[in-house]
Amino acid sequence: MLYPDAEVPLGFLVADTSRLMRRHFHRRLGELGLSLAQGRALAVLALEEGIKQVTLADKLEIQPMTVARLVDGLQEMGMVERRADPTDRRAFRIHLTAEGTALAKKVWPLVVEAGNMAITGFTEKAAADFYVSLTKIKNNLQALESDEAAERKAAS
Repeated sequence: MLYPDAEVPLGFLVADTSRLMRRHFHRRLGELGLSLAQGRALAVLALEEGIKQVTLADKLEIQPMTVARLVDGLQEMGMVERRADPTDRRAFRIHLTAEGTALAKKVWPLVVEAGNMAITGFTEKAAADFYVSLTKIKNNLQALESDEAAERKAAS
C-alpha cells in the first residue's frame, strides 16, 4: 500500500473532494438559474455538440430515461434541440441552441473557477503534477473496469 499512514482511504478522500466540488459548482450554477444536472449537460454539450442522447446519459452517469427528462427541460428552456440522427432513425442527437451556447459559455468559467479554487495554495508544478496523477488514477480505474467487463463477457 502506497499510503499506509493515511487517516482517510484514497477512495473516501476522492469521493469527499468530488462531493464538495459538486456542492460548490451547484451553488454557482444556481446563480445562473441552472441545476447541477443542467449545468453539467450544457458543459458536456459545449464540448461534444451533437452527441446522441444515450451518449449524454453515459457521460453524465445517469439513466437514459433521466437524461430524456433532463433534455426535455433544457428544450423547454430553449437551450437545446433534438435532431434526428441521420444514421439511426431511433436515435436523437442533442444540439445547443444559440441561447444554450451563450449560457454554456457562462458555465465554463464556473467549471474553471471550481478547479482553481480547489488547488489554491498549490505551486504551478504541484498543480500540474496533481493533474497528471489524478489522470493516471482515472486511467488505471478505466482499464480495470474494461478488464472486469472483458472477464464477465468471457465467463458468460
